[in-house]
Amino acid sequence: MPASHAQNCFLGAIIAATASNEWKVTSRASSVITATWVFQGLWMNCAGNALGAFHCRPHLTIFKIESYIQACRGLMIAAVCLGFFGSIFALVGMKCTKIGGSDQTKAKIACLAGFIFILCGLCAMAGCSLYANRITAEFFDPTYIAQKYELGAALFIGWAGSALCIIGGSIFCFSIAENNKTPRMGYTYNRAASAMSIRTKGCNASADLKMPRAPPKHFDKNAYV
Repeated sequence: MPASHAQNCFLGAIIAATASNEWKVTSRASSVITATWVFQGLWMNCAGNALGAFHCRPHLTIFKIESYIQACRGLMIAAVCLGFFGSIFALVGMKCTKIGGSDQTKAKIACLAGFIFILCGLCAMAGCSLYANRITAEFFDPTYIAQKYELGAALFIGWAGSALCIIGGSIFCFSIAENNKTPRMGYTYNRAASAMSIRTKGCNASADLKMPRAPPKHFDKNAYV
């Protein structure tokens, strides 16, 4: 799998985590007792029961949302935007494409794409970590009497995608160093001989074989006197 395609898969994980509603879920103990569970995301709050009925309510206004959710939204949106531009630069920097210029220019573009992917992974990891820190702080706070939540699946998907984006971006950055260290070897092109030239050489060789050779001349020693 090409590196750019793998990076697109990692970016897809970050997009899936951003759009998911399972950033935090209710505690397992409370869910068993009440037979209902609540899971929340960056964009909507959802609730379900044992009968399979679900109801989701979006955040109606941005001004009533808590500050850490707004910060996580900004970080995840920045990660998605950076990943989009990183994918474009990675496509241009691939050697199999005809755009981008010479190999050295393509290596620089690939290095830039790697740097953008690293920023993408850092933004996504910061957003997921900030959200998880708030959940764990509320869960272990004995003075917090409201509903307590646990880490949702979207956080783990976001962490995995961001870590893989950072690793893939580092590989892209090393491509320019490998391109500069690898010496270019020159290759000589030997044009294949045409049929006419081969036939001409054959005729010349046969003519030389058929032509009688002149006998060697022997001179007497008196001829030099």
